[in-house]
Amino acid sequence: MVPVLTMLFVHYQFPAEHIVHIALATSMAAIVPTAIASLRTHHQHQAVLWSVVIKITPGILAGTFAATFLVSYLSAKPLAIFFSCFMAVVALQMTLNRKPHPARQLPATLAVSAVGSGIGAISALVAIGGGTLTVPFLVWCNVALPVAIGTSAAVGLPIALAGATGYAINGWGAADLPDYTLGYIFWPAVLAMAAMSFITAPVGAKLAHRLPIALLKKLFALLLIGLSVQMLVTVFGR
Repeated sequence: MVPVLTMLFVHYQFPAEHIVHIALATSMAAIVPTAIASLRTHHQHQAVLWSVVIKITPGILAGTFAATFLVSYLSAKPLAIFFSCFMAVVALQMTLNRKPHPARQLPATLAVSAVGSGIGAISALVAIGGGTLTVPFLVWCNVALPVAIGTSAAVGLPIALAGATGYAINGWGAADLPDYTLGYIFWPAVLAMAAMSFITAPVGAKLAHRLPIALLKKLFALLLIGLSVQMLVTVFGR
């Protein structure tokens, strides 16, 4: 969502200094309904470890919310670089299809919460639901992959809520923001994406239990690389 929104906001001549901030904030807000729809479907498949969700959520909320304050102090170009580098790493991981080896059990509540703060902080910086970080961590802790995916979907909701709230607060009163924004969140785009997510997120959650994930991951990796490169061209080409 972030690269596509960045291109759209450039096209509609949003203020250059706020384009990436608005894209990140809008994407994070749009994750809220997606996460709700997705976690409901995974819960119906009994694939959510709610005990883990409860343990990790305090750290998730703190890390995500705090990172939005850091983002507000950064300009568009370093944010675009960090986003693209992170997506490149994710794409490489998907292409190589390396899976973490289950090496231990879930740590104590405090340690899980600390991991959650790191996951939340990075998620806020790149406006993701945290799945690319939460799933490997849970698999490493001997959680079965389908359950790790479902639990990650549930964790995505506090990430999205804390991120959207933080971006709304940090963008409050920023100069030259376009109409229909709440802080850095551009609501027309949120509503448009949310309307479709209620249809597509449950479908995606069901397909995750049926389709050959390895092939889908490789195709998605190519998409990530292409969009990340396009985002850099968009931001630095202005």
